[in-house]
Amino acid sequence: MENTTAQGETSNLRKRSSRVQARTEAAKASKGVTEGTSTVDNPDLTSGGSSDPSFDDAEQGGSGDGSFDDFDIIGPRRKRPKTSTETALTHSNDLSLIEVVKSNGKLISHVVKVWVEQYEKNPKPAMVELLMMLFEACGAKYCLNEDFLDETDVDDVVVALVELARKGEVEDYHSSKRKELKNFKENLVLFWDNMVIECQNGPLFDKILFEKCMDYIVALSCSPPRVYRQVASLVGLQLVASFITISNTLGAQRETTQRQLNAEKKKNNEGPRVESLNKRLSMTHEKITVMEDMMRKLFTGLFVHRYRDIDPEIRTTCINSLGVWILSYPSLFLQDLYLKYLGWTLNDKNAGVRKSSILALQSLYEVDDNVASLTLFTERFLNRMIELADDIDTSVAVCAIGLIKQLLRHKLLSDDDLGPLYDLLIVEATEIRRAIGALVYDNLIAQKYSQGGDKDSPENHLGKMLQILSEFSTDPILCIYVIDDVWEYMNAMKDWKCIISMLLDENHATVELTDMDATNLIRLLHASVMKAVGERIVPATDNRKQYLNKAQKEILEVNRRDITLAMMKSYPQLLRKFLADRDKVQSLVEIIIHLKLELYSLKRQEQNFRTVLQLIKEAFFKHGDKDSIRSCIKALVFCSSNSQGELQDFAQNKLKELEDDLLAKLKSAMEEVAGGDDEYSLLVNLKRLYELQLQKSVPLESFYENFVRILVGRRDMDSEVVIFLLLNMYLHVTWSLSTINDESFSELSLSSLLSKRNALFEQLEYFLDNPPEVPEDGRSLLASRVCVILSESWVLFRDSKYSATKFARLGFCPDTPTLMKFWKLCEKQLQVSDETEDEAADDEYIEETNRVAVMIGAAKLVVSDVVPKDYLGPEIISHFAMHGPSIAEFIKYLITALKKTSNDVVSDMFLEALKRAYQRHVVERSDNDDDFILAYQRHVVERSDNDDESTGSKSFLSCKDLAARLSGTFSGAARHKYRSDILKIVRDGVSFAFVDAPRNLPFLEGVVLEFVSKLPTSDILDILKEVQKRTENENTDEDPSGWRPYYTFVNHLREKYAKNDGFQDESARRRGRPLNQRNLQGRKLFEEQSSSEESISASDHEGQEDEEDDEEVPLMSLRSSSKLRSLRFQRQHSRDQARSGNSGRASHDDLTTSRMSGASDE
Repeated sequence: MENTTAQGETSNLRKRSSRVQARTEAAKASKGVTEGTSTVDNPDLTSGGSSDPSFDDAEQGGSGDGSFDDFDIIGPRRKRPKTSTETALTHSNDLSLIEVVKSNGKLISHVVKVWVEQYEKNPKPAMVELLMMLFEACGAKYCLNEDFLDETDVDDVVVALVELARKGEVEDYHSSKRKELKNFKENLVLFWDNMVIECQNGPLFDKILFEKCMDYIVALSCSPPRVYRQVASLVGLQLVASFITISNTLGAQRETTQRQLNAEKKKNNEGPRVESLNKRLSMTHEKITVMEDMMRKLFTGLFVHRYRDIDPEIRTTCINSLGVWILSYPSLFLQDLYLKYLGWTLNDKNAGVRKSSILALQSLYEVDDNVASLTLFTERFLNRMIELADDIDTSVAVCAIGLIKQLLRHKLLSDDDLGPLYDLLIVEATEIRRAIGALVYDNLIAQKYSQGGDKDSPENHLGKMLQILSEFSTDPILCIYVIDDVWEYMNAMKDWKCIISMLLDENHATVELTDMDATNLIRLLHASVMKAVGERIVPATDNRKQYLNKAQKEILEVNRRDITLAMMKSYPQLLRKFLADRDKVQSLVEIIIHLKLELYSLKRQEQNFRTVLQLIKEAFFKHGDKDSIRSCIKALVFCSSNSQGELQDFAQNKLKELEDDLLAKLKSAMEEVAGGDDEYSLLVNLKRLYELQLQKSVPLESFYENFVRILVGRRDMDSEVVIFLLLNMYLHVTWSLSTINDESFSELSLSSLLSKRNALFEQLEYFLDNPPEVPEDGRSLLASRVCVILSESWVLFRDSKYSATKFARLGFCPDTPTLMKFWKLCEKQLQVSDETEDEAADDEYIEETNRVAVMIGAAKLVVSDVVPKDYLGPEIISHFAMHGPSIAEFIKYLITALKKTSNDVVSDMFLEALKRAYQRHVVERSDNDDDFILAYQRHVVERSDNDDESTGSKSFLSCKDLAARLSGTFSGAARHKYRSDILKIVRDGVSFAFVDAPRNLPFLEGVVLEFVSKLPTSDILDILKEVQKRTENENTDEDPSGWRPYYTFVNHLREKYAKNDGFQDESARRRGRPLNQRNLQGRKLFEEQSSSEESISASDHEGQEDEEDDEEVPLMSLRSSSKLRSLRFQRQHSRDQARSGNSGRASHDDLTTSRMSGASDE
C-alpha cells in the first residue's frame, strides 16, 4: 500500500513538473504569449490544472481573463505579431504525430510532452495514436479500435498491414526523394528518443506502453515489405540506444546511491536514511534490469534477423548500431555473445557492411580497457581482419589498415602477420598505399608501438627508412613507391640539411652509409624535393590535373626556397663526391630543376652556380647511359632558360660549349670508325647527340652527308650504331622542316631539305628491301626503329598537309609495294612473344621499340590519311585478337577513332580484315587448298569430343575470336546506330562464303554468325531467305560434310528469329520475371509470384553470392508469408517466457549455440 501511495505521489509530481516545464519552454520559445491567451483558450498547455494558481497567472503574463492588471498601461495596447516558433507551437496541437515527424523536427519535443500527458490521463487513445503513427511511418494507413486494443492480436494487425502493401496502398517515406521528407528518418529517430526520455519517470516502466510498441516493431521488422523492415529496424535500433542512455543515467544514480549507503553504514546509522537509500538502490537496480530486458528483447527479436537482411542498408544500420551499443554499454554488450556478429559481418558481400563492422571494431580497440574482453574475439577473427587490408573495395581496405594499427598498438600482431601487408606499399590504389605508409612509419620508423625508440632523431628515422628501401634496392621504381607512401608522415624526409649531412659524412657517429644506402638516400632526396615542390613521383591513376589554391602555392614556394638555401653551398660538394657514380648522378643532377635559381644572385652564390653547371657538363661526357645524359641536358636547358642576368648568360654559354665539344668528339669518333677503329665512341656520342636534339636544334649540315656515307659504306656495322645514325638524321630533318615557313622561305633551303629527306627515305627503304637479321628471341631493335621512323616521316611529309600550299614539293605518299613491304616488316615485330618483351622491360628506349610503338606508327598512317585505308586498315584490324591485351586495346581505340572520322569505310575494313584473318588462320595453315575441308572436319569432331584442339581448329577459333571482338564493337545502342553497317558486313560476308562453296562456307559459321546476332528480327528473316535462295540450284547432298556449316548457319538464323519474333506462343514468351507495371494508387511492393527470401544466408557471410538489384528483388516470399502466419504462436511463447522471467536467458542460450557462419533467417 505504501508503494502504491509513493508511486502515485511520484507520478503526480512528475506530471506537475512536466507541465510546468512544457509551459516554460513554450513561453521561452515564443518570447511571450500573445494578448488575450488564457488557460481556457489553450487547454493542451494547462490540462490537469496547477497546484499553484499564482504560478499559472505568472506564466500566462496576466490574469485568467487575458488582461494585464499587474501593469500600469496607459491607453490601448497594440497586439504583438506572433513569431514563427510561437505560431508553430500554436498549430502543433492541430497536427498528427506523423505530420510532426514528416515536417518540423523542432516541434517534436513539445509534441511528445503533450502526448505523454494525454497518455497519463487516458492511456488507450494515446497508445492507439502512437501505434497508428508507427504504421503511418511505414507508409500504411491502418486504424486501431481503442476499445479492443487489449484483445487485438499483433500478428493479425501485421498481416493486415502486409495485405495493404500487397495491394500497393503503401507510401515509402523512408526512401523518398521528396524535399519535404528529406529529414524524415532523422525526425523519426528523434521522436522515439524523446519519447523514451520523456517517459523515463513513469510510462517507460509500466510494462504496457513500450512492451506493446516493441511487439509491433519486432513483428514489422520480420515482415516481407522492405519499407516495413526499414522503418521498424530504424525505430527498434534507436530504442535500444535510448534505453542505453537511460540505463547509463540510472547506473550513475545507482553508484551515487551505493556510495551514500556505504557512507551511512560506516557511520553505523540504521535509521530512516539507510532504509530510504536501500529502497532507492533497489528501485534503481530494478529499473536497470527492466531496461536490459527490453534491450535483449529487441536484440533477439529484431537485430539477430535484420543484421543479415537482404537489404544492405538495413544490415549496415544494424552493425553501426551494435558498435555504438557495445561502446556505450559494455557491461551488457561487450561479450562474445554480441561481438561475434561484428566478426561474421567482416565477410559480408556488401562493402558498406564490411566497412561498418571494421569501424565499429576500430572504436572498440581504441579503448584500452576493452582489449581484455576482446581476447577470444581477436583470436577467432584476427586473420580475417588482416585479410581485409587487401579488400577489393579501397575504402574498406583503408579502414582495415586503421584497425590493424590499433591491433599493433596493443601488440596483438606478430611480424609474420605484418609481412604480407608491406606488399601493399606498391599497389595501384593511392589511398591503400598511403594507409600502409602510415603503418610502416608508425611501426618500423617512429616505432610508436615499442619502447626505447629514438623518436626525435631524424638521422635515426632516415636510417630505418634506408633499411626498408634496401629491401627494394634492385628496383628503383619500387623505392619511389615506398618513399611516396611514407613521405606525408615522415618529417625527416623534409630535413634537407640532415640528409645532406649524412651524404657528406659530416656526422660520422650516427649512421654509417653503405654504397647502396647512399644511392637510396640520394633517390630519397630527389623524390622528397619533387614532392615538396608539388611534383608527382608516382603516376596518378586518374590523370587529373592538380589545381592548387593560393595558400598551397605559397607553401610550395616556401619549400622551394628552403631547399635552395639548404642545397646552395653543399650542392657542388655532392656532385663532386658522386660524379663518377652512374646510379647516383642522375638523381643529383635533376635536383637543380626544382631550385629557386634567383636566390643564387640574392645570396651572392654565383660561383657555386657556375661550379654546379661545370660539374653537370663533366657528368654529361663522363656517362653514356640514357638517364644520365638526359638528366644533364634537361638541367642545362632549364638553367639557360630560367636563370636571370649573368647567370643565364653563363648557362647558355655552357650549353653552347657542351654542343661544340660534343660535335668535336663526334667528328673524331667518325674518323676513328672510318679508319677501322672500335665503334663504341661513335655509339656513345651519337646517343648524346640524339638526346640533345630531343631538346634543341643542333647544326648538323656538315655531318649529315657523313652519316649517309657511313650507312652506305658500312652495312655490317652494329645495329645500335645504325639506329642512332637514322634517329639523328630523322631529328635533323624534323628540325629543318620546322624552320620552313612563309616568312623564311627560300628555294635553296627547300631543296636542301628535300635532299636530306630523300636520303633518309633511301636508307630506311634499304632495310625494307633487306630486312635486318632477326635474333633468336625474334626481337629486332633495328627493324622496330625502321618501322617507327618510316611511319613518323611519312606522317610528317604527308601529301594532305602540303598539297594546297607552295610547299607542295614536300608532300610524299609511299607507293603500294613499299607500303606492303613496310607492313610485312611490322608484322614480324608484332610476332615477338610477351615473354621476350617482359625480359627486355628494363632495356633503354624499350618504350620506343616495343610492339605497341610499332602498331602506333602503322595506325598513324591510317588515321592521318597518309596511305589509302583499304590495305593497311584491314591488315591492322585483322591482328585484333593475335598479340595479347596491349595490342588489342590499342586496336580497339583505333576502331573507335575510325568510327568518328571515317565511319563510311569501317564496315568494308571489318569485312576485309575478317577475310584476311580467315585466309591466314585457316587456308594458309593447311598443307594445300584441298586439306582445308579436312581441317574443318577435324575442328568439328574434336569440338564434339571435347578433346584438345588441333592446329587447324585453333586457327579457326582464332578467326572466330576476331569476329566476336569486331561484332562486340556494335553492342548496346551502337546496334541501332550502325545497323546498316552490320547488315552490309553480313550480306557481303554471305556473298564471300558462297564464292567458292562449299570451301568457304565455314566463313558463315565462324564469322558472319557473330554479326547476325546484332541484327533485328526483320533483317534476320531477310538474310535467311537470301541464304536459302542461294542453295536452290545446289545439290548439298553430294558433300554433306562440306555443306554442314551452311546448315548450322541456317539453323542459328531460324532459332534467332523464332526467339525474337513469336514462333513461341504468348505464354512461352512471357516466361520469367513479369514486366514492371505502373500502379497509380501507390508503389507496388510485391510481385504476384515471387519466391525470394528477404534475408541473407550463411554463404553471404563468405561473400560468395552476387548482390541483387534492390529494384528487382521480389519483396515477399512464400516462406516469409508462412513465417508471418506462424508469428502468433511464437509471440505467445515469448509472452509466456517473459512472464516466467526466462525470456532473456533462453534467447541467450539459443544465440550461444548458433553457428559461427551466421545461419539463414528463420
